Amino acid sequence: MRGVREVSVPVVEGGLTGDVSVPSGATGVVLFAHGSGSSRHSPRNVAVGQALNARGLATVLVDLLTVDEEARDEVTAELRFDIGMLAERLAGIVDWMSADPELGRLPIGLFGASTGAAAALVAAATRPERVGAVVSRGGRPDLAGSSLSAVRAPTLLLVGGLDEQVIVLNEQAQDALGEVAELRIVPGATHLFEEPGTLEQVADQAGTWFVTHLRQPHPA
Repeated sequence: MRGVREVSVPVVEGGLTGDVSVPSGATGVVLFAHGSGSSRHSPRNVAVGQALNARGLATVLVDLLTVDEEARDEVTAELRFDIGMLAERLAGIVDWMSADPELGRLPIGLFGASTGAAAALVAAATRPERVGAVVSRGGRPDLAGSSLSAVRAPTLLLVGGLDEQVIVLNEQAQDALGEVAELRIVPGATHLFEEPGTLEQVADQAGTWFVTHLRQPHPA
């Protein structure tokens, strides 16, 4: 396993800061779309990322807001729910990854949490030739709206068994996604999967989903 490479992704003025980890012999790369008020340093995303690295998957964790935007969002909480803007940035990061010498040969998966899951699905709908799989953890895929019917990537929706309202919203999203989607409930888990062993279940199921659906390297 190589070290973490810090990058600046030029999708906005000044770039967005990200961390790239590429295990030896990687078979795919997973871009994380974190949720409301979170960042690339989220302990949950870092833990899942390390588990994916152990499965031979590269990971890209990027802060989707600039430092100034994060400060503004801390006060207003408006940007974290701007699904269109977040999805546009994710799509731009996918384009950057596709052109990167190290990542460009790898098929791309998206891992979204909370509102980031909606942005991931909108981005997947706009980049069907590049995004090979999506996993949502405690996500709000319903916020992707009409884009859901355009998603072609196999999509796994993971929801905590105690997160009852979000289960209903994921069921609605699953109906809109159609046959590409599978909904799985993690027993005993709340929205943030803080209960012992629940985040490990998420990492395991996500890893298996990505390894299964990101088998073949994408042509450079």
